[in-house]
Amino acid sequence: MSSLAVSKTGPAAGTTPGTAQSSPPLRRRIALVPTVTLLLGAVYCLLPVAWVVIAATKSGSELFSTFTFLPGTGFADNFSDLNAYRDGVYWQWMGNSALYAVLGALLSTSVSAFSGYALAMYRFPGRQAIFNVLLAGVLMPPVILAIPQYLLLAKADLTDSYLSVLLPQILSPYGVYLARIYAAAAVPADVVEAGRMDGASEWRIFTRVALPMMVPGMVTVFLFQFVAIWNNFLLPYIMLSDDERFPITVGLQTLLEQGANTPALYTLVITGAFLAVIPLVALFLVIQRFWSLDLLSGAVKS
Repeated sequence: MSSLAVSKTGPAAGTTPGTAQSSPPLRRRIALVPTVTLLLGAVYCLLPVAWVVIAATKSGSELFSTFTFLPGTGFADNFSDLNAYRDGVYWQWMGNSALYAVLGALLSTSVSAFSGYALAMYRFPGRQAIFNVLLAGVLMPPVILAIPQYLLLAKADLTDSYLSVLLPQILSPYGVYLARIYAAAAVPADVVEAGRMDGASEWRIFTRVALPMMVPGMVTVFLFQFVAIWNNFLLPYIMLSDDERFPITVGLQTLLEQGANTPALYTLVITGAFLAVIPLVALFLVIQRFWSLDLLSGAVKS
């Protein structure tokens, strides 16, 4: 019995003493690699934002004479000057961006929900071909479509109007793709068939049964579209000539171009860029909360 107990405590055949003790530290070192990579990516993404936040606090003289990440004392003056510039045209640009982003994201999310549900639940000729075209649209950069869209809207005499910026944003191939994938995964076909057997119309099944199940995915589509439209520069830059219809991106670009001759406008551009980031951060924080609740409720219901 004693010899048997001794043999059990010895190292296994073909192993080296101490190997089991050295394995956990090795695993911990390997596990640190993704964490370090994510931290480096976060620093890379947040460093420009940190620079804008700090630079917005500096006056014109401090902007070019002090250390880059040393806060200044001129934020109140910068905000006042930005508010007074051309009778507050900056806030009109912000309002235009809010109009384009909110209305465009809502319309795009609605179209994506209808299209994605139809592609996921119905079988009709050309269904796969339409989905393949959508995939091609996902891979196509929006820059390529800007000039054709301008020519089409110019033929319809819609350029230099709010519709010229809104209409091209309504159909999002990526949003339709996400809605189709999410509808196929979140809406059981048996539930749809049960609704049909109960005599419900297709519209009632979609609005009362399928759409509540698709809410988390549609929130994601709305967030993506809102951010894309808010940050869009090329399309409104091509479509619009009246600066009273400019979104914040094009408006700040005009300020930046004038800053080449008037360096004092640089502080207004930086302060305006800082204020333009705040709605995006606030929207993400609010929607992330509802998004998490929707995902949790969907998991409980399923």
